[in-house]
Amino acid sequence: MTANTSKGITYPQSTDHTRIWEHMQTLATTADNIIFGNIDRQIFTSSGTWTRPANAIRIFVQVQAAGGGSGGVAATGAGQAACAPGGAGGEYAEGWFTPAATGAGVSVIVGAGGTPGSAGANAGGDGGQSTFGALITCNGGGGSAGGTASAATSIGAPNGGTGGTGGDFRVAGGDGGNGQVIGGVPVKYNNGGYAFLGGARRASGVAASTTTGFNGYPYGGGASGPANGASQAAVAGSTGASGIVIVTTFTA
Repeated sequence: MTANTSKGITYPQSTDHTRIWEHMQTLATTADNIIFGNIDRQIFTSSGTWTRPANAIRIFVQVQAAGGGSGGVAATGAGQAACAPGGAGGEYAEGWFTPAATGAGVSVIVGAGGTPGSAGANAGGDGGQSTFGALITCNGGGGSAGGTASAATSIGAPNGGTGGTGGDFRVAGGDGGNGQVIGGVPVKYNNGGYAFLGGARRASGVAASTTTGFNGYPYGGGASGPANGASQAAVAGSTGASGIVIVTTFTA
């Protein structure tokens, strides 16, 4: 007779020593399956449902929330400039789970990237939250404010995504870069905030000219902000990067 451990290893319960080699063979085979078993990976770039594969032993889940969009900038007159901050990066978390903890299926939500602010001093949208059921939640990065026309101004950037729940390891999203005008010139360190699965987006262009920002880097990066030199038309912001959820299952 045989029995199984909680990890799925079969071991002998028989007192028949003449059959010990059969038990050892079974033990070696089942242990081999656990150490070098099959891997099922499901990648979600949009919301859906994760279905647990057959013979699952352990589930590793990675959740990345979306980045914030950057605000637009206003039209400028002579001696004026405008500079919108960058959007912030989304929060990241990961965790290991047993099949009993996940159940047969889990609802997955993938956060959408923050929307760009329309042309003018209009705010960008916040990045969406990404979740793996109730087991892991991650919050999106903030969208940035719009940039007003001025000879001198400083506009604070939004905070990176933080404050989610669940998982074994968690990283907050990076803050966006501030929007600042000094002496009628936009100071372009209005980068998009980094995310664990998406790098920081650089600030744009030449200081005295009109420049758009850049969309956030996948996955979860914030958008960098636009800027205006003197006597320029209004400019729209850019889009934050959407999140992602990756579920890797180790099976016997």
